[in-house]
Amino acid sequence: MADNSLTTGIDTSVPPDGSICLDCEADGGWWVHLRRCAQCGHIGCCDNSPAKHATAHFAVTGHPAMQSFEPDENWFWSYPLKLRFHGPKLAEPRSRPIDQPSPGPADRVPDNWRDLIGPH
Repeated sequence: MADNSLTTGIDTSVPPDGSICLDCEADGGWWVHLRRCAQCGHIGCCDNSPAKHATAHFAVTGHPAMQSFEPDENWFWSYPLKLRFHGPKLAEPRSRPIDQPSPGPADRVPDNWRDLIGPH
């Protein structure tokens, strides 16, 4: 039987608010991978990224779940339950464009980015 608490706060009709981390774009930062808020569509950077904007979005809004916004990844993360799960299909597009680099944006990612993020 499915755990309905995992899908609380997921809105399958809301499209993503872009294809990049707009918070990184605003502050001149860069990201490793992208995550999508499953409630409002906000795109933020993952916790391996320097600014961790997806988790910051959860801290500010309380929106409980995000989904990977990487091509060929469809897993969700529940912040309150600290649990990875599979959920419903969200509105298109469901990932960043395949030709968009990750990490990105390419012109701001330092050559030593792997050293900067540490083990993951």
